Amino acid sequence: MKVVVLGGGPGGYVAAIRAAMLGGEVTVVEKGSMGGTCLNVGCIPTKAMLASSGVLDTALEAGKFGVTISGEIGLDFPAVMARKDKVVEQLVQGIEMLFAARGVSVLRGTGTVMPGGSISVALNDGGDETLCPDKIILATGSLPVVPAMFPYDGEKIITSDEALYLEQAPKSLIIVGGGVIGCELGQFFAKAGTAVSIVEAMPHILPSEDKDVASALARSFRKNKINVSTGQKVVRCQIVDGAVQVELENGKIMEAEKLLVCIGRKPNTAFLPLDELGIEHKNGKILVDEHMQTACPNIYAIGDIVDSAMLAHVASQEGLVAVEHMFGKDRSISYRGVPRCVYTTPEVAGVGMTEQQLQAKGIAYRAGVFHFMGLGKAKAAGKTDGFVKVLADENDVIVGGCVVGEHATELLAELTLAVELQLTAEQVGRVIHPHPTMCEALMEALHQIHGACVHAL
Repeated sequence: MKVVVLGGGPGGYVAAIRAAMLGGEVTVVEKGSMGGTCLNVGCIPTKAMLASSGVLDTALEAGKFGVTISGEIGLDFPAVMARKDKVVEQLVQGIEMLFAARGVSVLRGTGTVMPGGSISVALNDGGDETLCPDKIILATGSLPVVPAMFPYDGEKIITSDEALYLEQAPKSLIIVGGGVIGCELGQFFAKAGTAVSIVEAMPHILPSEDKDVASALARSFRKNKINVSTGQKVVRCQIVDGAVQVELENGKIMEAEKLLVCIGRKPNTAFLPLDELGIEHKNGKILVDEHMQTACPNIYAIGDIVDSAMLAHVASQEGLVAVEHMFGKDRSISYRGVPRCVYTTPEVAGVGMTEQQLQAKGIAYRAGVFHFMGLGKAKAAGKTDGFVKVLADENDVIVGGCVVGEHATELLAELTLAVELQLTAEQVGRVIHPHPTMCEALMEALHQIHGACVHAL
């Protein structure tokens, strides 16, 4: 079976490798570097940068642990960015090595599906090529959203794409959007010495997360001297005397060296002739069934271009589902347990429904909360900021939860499994958890749901 994948991001490249493993003759069409947004201008570079600021935090706190560090402590911004670039380069090369080992072919260019099912590829070197596959996977990803009111120039007014390749940290930065990207980049730049202001239109930062989670992160931001304005929209933006100036709904005027627009991303589908192909779509998102199959049986769509969470791990799972279905396996997608991760300090992670969503839907629930302050491991490691919250419905089934604190994104794995498999708080709470660990907080929170937590009053 000949399979062509348009896009080499975390959905596309995973799908391509799996298709090759199942015996497919696979070609990936990608105009840029392998790994897509996630690897090149998203997940990986931001985590590399945050790892550097995390080491800075450790160095600054060394004295609390009886460790003496002499000399000046600070971030070498160009060195941080050079390390980030090296990490990205190594991972891109890793994907290319996997392709070579599995026999996956690569065409460098932009491909579009033609009526009749062939694919026309405009090659980066100026040539063109036509492919005639049996199956097609659309994995073309997304682009940053920049409303017309922002005079985007890639210099003074930037997106995350440019922010990840700055040569120096700006003296001041306004970030429009307090979601995941805005919070992660905002905290990094604040630790790099930038005066950061975040403007979020919703009542709190991380608007899709639990209010308690947002409050915990907001407290950390205050320690980082990040100015956060919530419940406010930008009504005017202009460049005045070389600086970016914005006006908020309340009349407040803010000014900074640069402005970073982080209000979301949009599906990269405008260049695809969806209507001509008979592919159903809505608001730029391609409509698919539980197998990631479009209205055209030989065409599948995955990742940011379909109506699911714009997350790399979701795209990868969708790619696996699409490939295994096209090769005759009974595979469908489940979004019940989709983990959400924010790599700030403290880390934030969530899965399933939030407490506010349960309340809005009128669903009866019980909550169990346990703070890291009560953990021996947290005390010993000096990482007592944070908590675990678990939500169970009236049948004791775990329907959601969140973790704030050290290694929160790792600790979420057990809770994600519980939500996906619809396990009960009693079932998971009975599992013996290792001591001393941070994951004991989950066990304690599960016990708290039933009023049986021995380490909390």
